[in-house]
Amino acid sequence: MTLVVFTDLDGTLLNSHDYRFDEAIPTLTLLKQRNIPIIPVTSKTRVEVEPLLKDLQLQEPFIIENGSGVFIHPEDKRFNLKETESWQGYRLKRFGCLYSEARSGLAQLSQQLGVSLQGFGDLTVADLTALTGLSPQAAQQAQTREFSEPFITPQQQSSREIEQAVTKLGFRVVVGDRFSHLIGPQAGKGTAVCWLLNQFQDSRPRHVIGLGNSPNDLDMLEAVESPIIIPNNKGLIHPGLQHLNAQIAPHAGARGWAAAIAPLLAQ
Repeated sequence: MTLVVFTDLDGTLLNSHDYRFDEAIPTLTLLKQRNIPIIPVTSKTRVEVEPLLKDLQLQEPFIIENGSGVFIHPEDKRFNLKETESWQGYRLKRFGCLYSEARSGLAQLSQQLGVSLQGFGDLTVADLTALTGLSPQAAQQAQTREFSEPFITPQQQSSREIEQAVTKLGFRVVVGDRFSHLIGPQAGKGTAVCWLLNQFQDSRPRHVIGLGNSPNDLDMLEAVESPIIIPNNKGLIHPGLQHLNAQIAPHAGARGWAAAIAPLLAQ
């Protein structure tokens, strides 16, 4: 094996406006024909990713909740599974805390910041649907957390203040424009990617591609040989990624995802 693709989902492989991936299907098919792994690395939950993998017709490992867990099918002989545990029919390498710990951490963070923080666990399905535009079913799947807790980013605190408070509590945080994610101290997309690369039984892939569109992908993009940034629908990249030495895809969403990978396949 010479190539592996790690990819964010929303706004990257999936369009941000309709969550579709039609324009990437020919490239996905070509990658699968060449036995090149396509490994999702996302803030989504396991129950959000599972139906998507069926739609994508992928039987690959996947990394969820901002690098909190790596799920591998137990029959996948490509990987060393010694460091994993059994979890919901998969082999799991867990980097994140348990959800109950994340909820407790959010309550402590509220006290430390002096702000009433609202996590996904505090919201009704209707609340989350109104905030995100997700369908009720999708909102319920997003609330089925196992290792982390997203919360509405408080506007009265800077990212630095939030990060400092979280560090004092022994957690990590991925601060976003609308939502931030409280994760375990060992969790992270880059950590999970590096661990999985080291579990390939035969040899580590010689070329590693990573695609993302936002600062919560930074860890992953820094961990790969060929980072690719997907711009938004206006052709702009997120300010939090502008310092990164990376290829910029020519289009947004699935179209840009496919266009950026095509030249690498030709090589």
